[in-house]
Amino acid sequence: MPKLWKGRFAKGVDPRMEAFGASIHFDRTLWEEDIAGSLAHAGMLAAAGLISKRDLAAIRRGLARIGRRIREGTFRFRPEDEDIHMAIEAALTAEIGDPARRLHTARSRNDQVATDLRLWTRRRLDALDGRVADLQRALVALASGETATILPGYTHLQRAQPVSLAQHLLAYVEMLDRDRGRLRDARARANRLPLGACALAGTTLPIDRERVRRALGFDALCDNSMDAVADRDFVVETLAALALLAVHLSRFAEDVILWASSEWALLRLDDAWSTGSSIMPQKRNPDLLELTRGKSGRMLGHLVAMLTVLKGLPLTYNRDLQEDKEPLFDAARTAEETLVCLAAFVPTMRFDRTRARTMLQGGFLEATVMAETLVLRGLPFRKAHEVAGELVRLAETRGVRLVDLDLPTLRSVCPLFPADIRARLDPEQAPRSYRSAGNAGPAEAARAVRRWERRLAGPKRAR
Repeated sequence: MPKLWKGRFAKGVDPRMEAFGASIHFDRTLWEEDIAGSLAHAGMLAAAGLISKRDLAAIRRGLARIGRRIREGTFRFRPEDEDIHMAIEAALTAEIGDPARRLHTARSRNDQVATDLRLWTRRRLDALDGRVADLQRALVALASGETATILPGYTHLQRAQPVSLAQHLLAYVEMLDRDRGRLRDARARANRLPLGACALAGTTLPIDRERVRRALGFDALCDNSMDAVADRDFVVETLAALALLAVHLSRFAEDVILWASSEWALLRLDDAWSTGSSIMPQKRNPDLLELTRGKSGRMLGHLVAMLTVLKGLPLTYNRDLQEDKEPLFDAARTAEETLVCLAAFVPTMRFDRTRARTMLQGGFLEATVMAETLVLRGLPFRKAHEVAGELVRLAETRGVRLVDLDLPTLRSVCPLFPADIRARLDPEQAPRSYRSAGNAGPAEAARAVRRWERRLAGPKRAR
């Protein structure tokens, strides 16, 4: 197919320039959206009297055949077609002749690609929302069996207070729920129709953008024709949401890597989700989790790349915007692949509860409960904190736990200790006395599990 602008130029494009500018090797991903947009546009042109009903029927038949060939893998994408729009238009022209040449009436590749990309983004965001929900369900199911499992919670990677394992797992369910909210927010702003803005100024032809909007299921029109073709905020928002999702997945992966290490020994990785070493026969490596952690770097890079592309662009369309697709496509694909793997991995996680109990014996996890007990007896918290700290130092010197200090010793530092204080200091039992909403005790974790089970009730995806 001759270049669309052949009337303006006396000679052809240098092959090196043509190869450098071609995007067909990646934007072919948009073929379904390009055909859907063309069908809606053609229907509108016919309704407006800009093409005949005969032309519309031919366009519909031709695009259906092209779509079938692409789906079956028999369509030949040619480098000289430059992009998906020209590839389909060239194929349609070969298929039906003149009616194909009328299809681009009142349309530019500028508003066409913006429409295609919004359609694709909307579809991928819907799919990703479901994948995140799958992982949430897997984590909730795992947490449901671990509400009574108590292990050390950490701050600064130092043992801090005893917590329910379920509540630790549910912390990621909360993060993922915020991720779903951001994905839905990004979808809402992506779901506006640019088509009809043409190159940047609109058209003198009597088109009906509202008809196209309804046909393609957009919530609203892009109101400013210049903004419509120049806007890639929706790409940035999607990449930002996916970058933060990747960070949350990376943090989860890091927790599990620590739990599965010989030093923590809280978790044994399932054979199906581990790899071995080419030289060390004993190794059981957490490759899935390390890759999850590593891929977050690429996702962050995509966001920075897109922001950098946009930061110096004058209005309206510039060819720089071709660089929006590969980061977006890769980020969405990477996020989905990671979510699918993690949702399948989580149900294989099995915790060593005996090891968890052993870990509770070190680190003076009961110190905060000790201080709060004194607060209940009327001591100001700062003073209670000081007393507990003094007793931690004493226990550390003796090489014992706080619970091992007898009542006379405790009362020698502060006479307000109750007679049953040692029973309250058992780190495995202490979380049962947590009272604040959202606490990390087993009762609150069980309530949270039930709440999330209700919220996430629905059909599961096939994996």
